Amino acid sequence: MLLPTERMDYIGKKDLRIIQGTGVFSFSLDAVLLAKFVYVPIQGGKLIDLCTGNGVIPLLLSERTKGSIIGVEIQEKLCNMAERSIQLNELEDRIEIMCQDLNKLDSSFLNASFDVVTCNPPYFKVENERDVKQEKHIAIARHEIYCTLEDTIRTMSHLLKQGGKGAIVHRPSRLLELMALMREYKMEPKRLQFIYPKVGSDANIVLIEGVKGGKPSLKVLSPLVVYEKTNHYTQEMKELLYER
Repeated sequence: MLLPTERMDYIGKKDLRIIQGTGVFSFSLDAVLLAKFVYVPIQGGKLIDLCTGNGVIPLLLSERTKGSIIGVEIQEKLCNMAERSIQLNELEDRIEIMCQDLNKLDSSFLNASFDVVTCNPPYFKVENERDVKQEKHIAIARHEIYCTLEDTIRTMSHLLKQGGKGAIVHRPSRLLELMALMREYKMEPKRLQFIYPKVGSDANIVLIEGVKGGKPSLKVLSPLVVYEKTNHYTQEMKELLYER
């Protein structure tokens, strides 16, 4: 099941297994935080995760909902890893992976039918050749080579039904751009949370959730600090990640 360059890690509160490997972008805390932050309908519903990578967000969401989940990823290598992780966890009846460019999703698929859309997109614009000359799979995951922030928000909006929730994780430096795009595409920002590496440091992650066709009213949640001064997780992070 595992290739020589791959390893199997455990995630979530139910010891889900996920395949990761060298030469591709492994999931980060950002994805885990998004999967814990987003609203999900517990008993059912349709969920979709864009830029799903090796499928970490769909796997984690499967712990929180009985709904059906789709992961969309453009890189075939990561799609294959995600599919094998789903098989390892015997979740084939709940999670489906689509190896597809989100900008080329069939118009019949973009039919405003999803209850929840999530995305941990590439964070960085392509500003010079060096950005795309790093390892191909990592460059695609980190830089807006195949999809921009606007592409992501536009697609999220097309997928969401009225009243559906779209959640994204990004860098605080692009928050104003992110919120402007959400409003342009009829996703009203409703919940916002800043993540801080340590007390006294600047926020380095922002989580935001919008409602398709929602009315203006933004709730800013309490900040989340990841590490103590000792570089161990804070109690709040431990509870978020590990408590069953």
